[in-house]
Amino acid sequence: MSEAEQNLHITGGKDLPGFHNMLGYRQVSWEEDKAVIALDLRPEHLNLGGVIHGGVLSSLLDIVMAEAGTHCPYPGRMRKAITLTMTTTFTGQCSAGTITVTGIKRAGGTRIFNSTGEIHDDKGNLLAIAEGTFRIRSGSEKPEGVPI
Repeated sequence: MSEAEQNLHITGGKDLPGFHNMLGYRQVSWEEDKAVIALDLRPEHLNLGGVIHGGVLSSLLDIVMAEAGTHCPYPGRMRKAITLTMTTTFTGQCSAGTITVTGIKRAGGTRIFNSTGEIHDDKGNLLAIAEGTFRIRSGSEKPEGVPI
């Protein structure tokens, strides 16, 4: 499946809502216990120093780590989680190109799970790492989730 087909499968052909759409990332892959998103950097993603803003990095890590524990194989539907805790360490900077964000579910039960995440620039440099604890939202416990 091509990247464009994967995006359509995941979102059911719809744009992601609200803040997700504003960030402008795209889903590269999403499977059980692992998610990958990518972002083509634009001027609005940069801080006053001209490098990617830590808030953008943190937001992307939060999204991908939650996705790692909420895979939904049904087009146009999703499972939802809320963040309970998240720790982020910034390890590098960049101001242009494409960044790739990977989240992996590490452990969990029926409602609570833990994930880790990493962000790399298009040269393979590590920009940030994170770990988080998430809770599955009510209605999202089953694989079919809820409509987007």
